Amino acid sequence: MRWLTTYIVLLMFFATSQSLAQTQEPAGKAGASASTGASKAEVNELRSEVAAQRKTIEELKAIVQKLAEGRAEVAETDAVQTNLPAGDGVRLLNANLVDQAPAAKPADKKETPVVAGWNGEHFFIRSSDGKFQIQPYGYFQSDYRAYSGDGAPPDTFLIRRARFGFQGNYGTHYDFAFLADAAAGNGLILRDLYVNARYKPEFQVQVGQFKEPFAQETLTGATNLDFVERSLASLLYPSAATSYRSPGVTLHGDISGGIMQWWAGAFNGKGILANNTTNQPEIIGRLRFYPWRKKKDNLFQGLAFGGSVGYGKNRGLSNELSFSGTLPDAAYTFFPQFRVNGPSQRYNGELTWVHGPWGVRAEYDQLNQFRQSVGSEQSDNLGFTTLPGIVAKAGYGQITYLLTGETRPENGTPKVKHPFMGPESPGGGGGSGWGAFELAFRYDSIEAHEPGINLLNNPLTPGFVSTFIDHTDEFTFGLNWYLNYWVKYQVNVAVDRLKEPSTTGQEPQNFTVLLQRIQFRF
Repeated sequence: MRWLTTYIVLLMFFATSQSLAQTQEPAGKAGASASTGASKAEVNELRSEVAAQRKTIEELKAIVQKLAEGRAEVAETDAVQTNLPAGDGVRLLNANLVDQAPAAKPADKKETPVVAGWNGEHFFIRSSDGKFQIQPYGYFQSDYRAYSGDGAPPDTFLIRRARFGFQGNYGTHYDFAFLADAAAGNGLILRDLYVNARYKPEFQVQVGQFKEPFAQETLTGATNLDFVERSLASLLYPSAATSYRSPGVTLHGDISGGIMQWWAGAFNGKGILANNTTNQPEIIGRLRFYPWRKKKDNLFQGLAFGGSVGYGKNRGLSNELSFSGTLPDAAYTFFPQFRVNGPSQRYNGELTWVHGPWGVRAEYDQLNQFRQSVGSEQSDNLGFTTLPGIVAKAGYGQITYLLTGETRPENGTPKVKHPFMGPESPGGGGGSGWGAFELAFRYDSIEAHEPGINLLNNPLTPGFVSTFIDHTDEFTFGLNWYLNYWVKYQVNVAVDRLKEPSTTGQEPQNFTVLLQRIQFRF
């Protein structure tokens, strides 16, 4: 580094000497032609200039030395960190005496660690940029059921559902969910497995296995049911025997902020993880309207109505049967099953109104199942005679009221104002209390008709098909106790009225059913 300093000083001194020589040369020539007395003043002036330049040179030398020493210290430090030779790096540039130390690279932006916690309703794990999030969720329901009536099932405890899964999103356009049920009685533990792609709110595509979007009670979550079991109308829903789920795809969307909702789906329609048996998928179309949804504090803001249609096809050679007539509370079977073959048609009309603590729901459903070329179904008489189809109709009306003043959501859990033995509700008030209490009442009814036919004179398929016109209805009284946002206790007392029994030898009668449920969810 010293040679560099000496080189710079000599270079500057040489430049100054050249400047003096150029200045003295004209003065010498002038002295040859003028008197020597005039050169004394010039000499004094030149001496002053030389002295000033020498001072400048000394100052520059000191600056260079200081810069060189500072650079050497930086170089030595870098040499320790990067294993480079110390002292390397000082260079002369055009207008700068010394190259400035390279600007320190900005520290690499540290990625914020993955965020995990509790959002007030679910646990979550989220990426630092928020583009990926996963939430474990689940619930379990433990029931006690007691029956009164001839031929009724025995009283029993029951694990009705024990479900666990994950839901979340990746990116801003994709949602996903996985849900399994460890208490599945048929061994099919998978419930939901799908991805929903949101191009925009008005147009979304959902692919996988999930509930067929038919009827409002189908899409009500199991944890948000107002009663222990769904209504009798649910017997007529698609894939009712397997939690209303089937592999398929649905196009859907919310128009104008949810004032209108639409669904158009295609499914196998044969149940969970079941392949189709025909070349005709089950087609589901649904519309739902909220005319006053954006009218805040309007009496009809929570009013919704709509309807659904469904069309599928059954295959008798695959031993496909008509809908199951076993009641949701399992008290009895009101209608037998028959082999079906050909089209299957479904129709639905629905209404919901929620306002403050009140909730009102009503629904009508109809199912037509054809019996084309199924034969007489007599054990000794085979054939392919077309029989009259099966027509089933069902509906319900219900009302709920929260005694403790909470607001009734359309499809959700009320935010308990004063929880009992539990944390506060998301966005709810604090403090301790006795939770929230809700009264509920429902009337539902179902009937089915399978016309008989006389084939005794048919030489190919003689026989006689009996006529079945069966009807049953029930009154259900309920009390829901929301201990807190995550724990709910329900008790229902139902009077099931069997009018035309489908079982030979069973007498028309009333059954009394007591259903109790404790539910935990997270």
